[in-house]
Amino acid sequence: MALTVRPPVKPMLAGPVEGVPERAGLCFEPKWDGFRCLVFADPGGAEPVVLQSRTGKPLNRYFPEVVAAVERRLRRPVVLDGELVVVRSDEHGQRLDWDALGERIHPAASRVRELAERTPARFVAFDLLALDETDLRAEPFAERRRRLDALGLGGPELIATPMTTDRGTALEWFRVFEGAGLDGVIGKHADAPYAPGKRTMLKIKHARTADCVVAGLRWHTGTEPGSAVGSLLLGLHDERGVLHHVGVVGAFPAARRRELAAELGLLRADGEHPWVGERAADGRRLPGSINRWRSSEQPWQPLRPERVVEVAYDHTEGAVPSRFRHTAQFVRWRPDRDPGSCRYDQLDEPARYDLDAVLRGEIAG
Repeated sequence: MALTVRPPVKPMLAGPVEGVPERAGLCFEPKWDGFRCLVFADPGGAEPVVLQSRTGKPLNRYFPEVVAAVERRLRRPVVLDGELVVVRSDEHGQRLDWDALGERIHPAASRVRELAERTPARFVAFDLLALDETDLRAEPFAERRRRLDALGLGGPELIATPMTTDRGTALEWFRVFEGAGLDGVIGKHADAPYAPGKRTMLKIKHARTADCVVAGLRWHTGTEPGSAVGSLLLGLHDERGVLHHVGVVGAFPAARRRELAAELGLLRADGEHPWVGERAADGRRLPGSINRWRSSEQPWQPLRPERVVEVAYDHTEGAVPSRFRHTAQFVRWRPDRDPGSCRYDQLDEPARYDLDAVLRGEIAG
């Protein structure tokens, strides 16, 4: 037998909706916030395993332990859609670790091997595109899911995500599973085929706002420094009054980028700044801890921390000093807020929840 569905394949996508819908015929799953990945397993073929990213690029070199698990566990031709995640354990149980996942995209093979042993990744499957010689993409999701369950995927390396058709259960998942590092709930039409590249799924994510200090900026790529703002660097104070970098806000229209360059240029900090230390005495780069999720530091412009902006965010990562997991969205300026009052205690964080219970589809009483 040989695969009838070959890479690259554009994954089916999701469009945002507010709240868990009450429509009939929907299937709900936890929303895993990892790296989207399609797995092509072709035992005995020229390429026995291909891990493909959302953009169609190969991921094999970054996740050798997942490649080995697929070779070991999947003994028949199969194409799966799902998510790569890394799990960490602490006194509260298990939780997704976005930082550790991001570190896996590293140019040094030796570093990748080290991380594969220290923080092994898992593949969470949520759809089945092909099995043996059968292309299943035209089949309704309910049938694809039935066949996925029949594969018997079970931890720890390869797992099938929980699924429910009960809206009440989905609402409870949305409420409690975020404490294990998940990102919301996905809705799928039971009778829908797999539609590559189309936003036919429903994405229900958490949405919150926070007032943050604007303590720096990066200039827009491809423009002269000082002419257009690329992103604003956001800060929050801890209980000791120390200002920590928590993320960025960007996505401004071109005209607004130029206006912000003029407005914020008046706040350039030429002297002391809370984020400028020994490694960055000239004020041109953020300290390494600020860039811990990046492969290299980027030039930046310190600003006097005098302005406050309200931003929308969906989730934070790590203990205090934590940060926004994704790029925040601009809501409005807050001239009425004192920058010193922008503290971590305003962030709404969920109670911790054990990832093992998520994988079993359980809800604690």
